[in-house]
Amino acid sequence: MNITELVVVLVTIGIVFAGVMTFVGYGSLLERKISAWVQDRIGPNRVGFDLNQPILGLFKGFFGLGQPLADGVKFFLKEEFIPKNVDKVFYFLAPAVALSTAMIAFAVVPFGSTSVVPPLVDNRIDLAVSQPNPNYQHRVYPRTHGELDKIRAANPFRSEILDQARNQNPNIELPKVAGFDLGRSEVRFGIAPHLDIGVLFVFAVSSLAVYGVVLAGWSSNSKYSLFGALRASAQLISYEIPMGMSILVVVFMVGSLNLQAIVEFQARHTWFIVYQPLGCLLFLTAIFAECNRLPFDLPECEQELVGGYHTEYSSMKFACFMMGEYTHMVTTSFLLVAMFFGGWNIPFLVTQDFPGGALGWGAKLVVFCGKMVAVIAFFMLVRWSLLRFRFDQLMGLAWKGLMTLGILNTVGAVVILQTRPLGELSLWLLPAWSVIALLAVTGYSMTRPKAPNRFRTGIKRVDQRLPSHQELVGNRV
Repeated sequence: MNITELVVVLVTIGIVFAGVMTFVGYGSLLERKISAWVQDRIGPNRVGFDLNQPILGLFKGFFGLGQPLADGVKFFLKEEFIPKNVDKVFYFLAPAVALSTAMIAFAVVPFGSTSVVPPLVDNRIDLAVSQPNPNYQHRVYPRTHGELDKIRAANPFRSEILDQARNQNPNIELPKVAGFDLGRSEVRFGIAPHLDIGVLFVFAVSSLAVYGVVLAGWSSNSKYSLFGALRASAQLISYEIPMGMSILVVVFMVGSLNLQAIVEFQARHTWFIVYQPLGCLLFLTAIFAECNRLPFDLPECEQELVGGYHTEYSSMKFACFMMGEYTHMVTTSFLLVAMFFGGWNIPFLVTQDFPGGALGWGAKLVVFCGKMVAVIAFFMLVRWSLLRFRFDQLMGLAWKGLMTLGILNTVGAVVILQTRPLGELSLWLLPAWSVIALLAVTGYSMTRPKAPNRFRTGIKRVDQRLPSHQELVGNRV
């Protein structure tokens, strides 16, 4: 990596970090506005940008858009209270782990249109002569003139290298690209684009977030925090399995774990929400649980655990947990859009034939981010509309419901893709199989007998009064 590429990467990281943190602040404002709308309230509308100065009276109130700034200042000024007997090393480490894992997972998520996959060259070393063996040096990608034309369209200012690769030396290493060329500058729509294991990288790094939760609960020297951490660890580990199974059919159809390749496939065909409605439903349910959002926020439910794993945290340490949660929402929302909703693609409007240049990548960036905001708004609407599950219901849904649906969806899709009973029309059997599997599992679960209550008091009717406390205690099982 030369100095120019390093500068581009660092600038991209800075822009992405600033953008995500800004959205985290205003995402909290959006959630408060949505909760006020659901509950028929007004919501925050007083804090503007006037800074209590008469000369800036025009910005007073300003629809409450100054509220995130006030919240940020409040977090910095709140008292740094640390309970006694905490394990200070892990107590301070936990918020950093929760935020950093969410930010690292965002590195491979494309938030706009990217260029074609860069060329790959086999550069294995011949150990006998300690130098590249010309028999090994062959171009893995691109291999056809059509693929070369795609790279030419993405890199018009390096056409002379492409011509040399086409006409003279078939072993030349073609230029690697990571965005659209505007003049001689490069616009990147991802920190680490073209990672062939992009989906696995997001899953692997996101799974590390459980360490922040467990460390917070264990190091806080609080029973409430410990119970919240135990719940969180069981919940996150359980829902990672159906989340991984939900994308298997997508990976089978595309033949790649590269997120850009998945978006490109949907742009050429149709969105995977059409082929895989059940997979999308499984993935959406799993990311609700992975983000600890209602109705799956059992690790921090206030009626039982005060605040859960972050009960003993205040000030900026508590803010790190909240920023990690919202950042995780942004990451998983981008991932959902890229996997099932076409990424930057809108059929008949924003397609592969859309004009290039600033207008092209700007429109695709707006479409991609707009879909992400819509998914997050759905997150927030569900939080203020549905009731919280019991913990046994939460775990039963993962192991008995989502796992069964994931297995049926994967096995049925593999059989359809391998046998292709209807030829080219066989892909349209996939949504039909998704509906059949969902109805079958739902119908079977409704016929199962309801599990008895674990605790019985012997009370037959709600309005019945027992003669004594001793009788009530004696009738318990």
